[in-house]
Amino acid sequence: MLETSARLLELLSLLQGRRDWSGTELAERLEVGPRTVRRDVERLRRLGYPVEARPGVSGGYRLGAGASLPPLLLDEEEAVAVAVGLRTAVSGGVAGIEETSVRALAKLEQVLPSRLRRRVNAVGVATVPYPGHGPAVDPEALAVIAAGCRDHERLRFGYRSHDGTSSRRLVEPHRLVHTGRRWYLVAWDVERADWRTFRVDRIEPLPSPDRRFVPREPPAEDLAAYVARRVSATRDRYQARVILRAPLAEVAPRVPPAAGTLEAIDARSCLLLTGADWLGGLALYIADIGVDFEIVEPPELVELVRRLADRFARAAR
Repeated sequence: MLETSARLLELLSLLQGRRDWSGTELAERLEVGPRTVRRDVERLRRLGYPVEARPGVSGGYRLGAGASLPPLLLDEEEAVAVAVGLRTAVSGGVAGIEETSVRALAKLEQVLPSRLRRRVNAVGVATVPYPGHGPAVDPEALAVIAAGCRDHERLRFGYRSHDGTSSRRLVEPHRLVHTGRRWYLVAWDVERADWRTFRVDRIEPLPSPDRRFVPREPPAEDLAAYVARRVSATRDRYQARVILRAPLAEVAPRVPPAAGTLEAIDARSCLLLTGADWLGGLALYIADIGVDFEIVEPPELVELVRRLADRFARAAR
């Protein structure tokens, strides 16, 4: 009986950890036969867990949404990660999540062993949240968008651009990107037949799911860098392309994603794509990276750097 109970817990943990499992995969992970898997699934159902079964070659098992939340099975590292994440969420970013996170954290800490509770509390005592200034987003909108990305469902929504213009959009959502201050949706705009980046706080009202779609090849391998480039192109007056005379691995730690993106040219140089509203600040930032460089564009930045070089040279004399 003890062996069966342990196997049921392991089966439940597997079902909670991934959306879909085939019977063969579960049997291999549990080191039992397919018949035993079917019997264990029935036991879970009798205990109130809504395990769905899909017949056929592409069939399998999935833990469905039930009338009540089943208990989650978390190992020690997962429990600490969830608790730390809840503490971080208290600092804001998603509308109304602060109070919800506090309640969830209180429930989690009640069932944590004392040793793990001390680890989580140490993080809370040692951390001072830095107040964010980005707009808060609707958590329900995030949930709908995330489900659209996962289930490959088109979304319809109203969108307000940076100049206040409103429009209706039909998109194929791909991924959500969080910069720390804002949430962005990377999606294929069906009517414009191109990839677009949407600020989630400007999506109004709640997105409504549409029919399913076949996923496309994403616009970039590094979506965070892709969003950074698109945001910079929209926000910054000047866009710069700069060749840095140093390997990508050497320069990368000095260029945060919010400041620009890097592309390798060869083993000894890389290309920096960055932008700013103030050319003087942009010139100083590039110089402060600490490697030799060559400005490709814009010409205004080339001329400014030439003047600054003469001025610094005179000051040094």
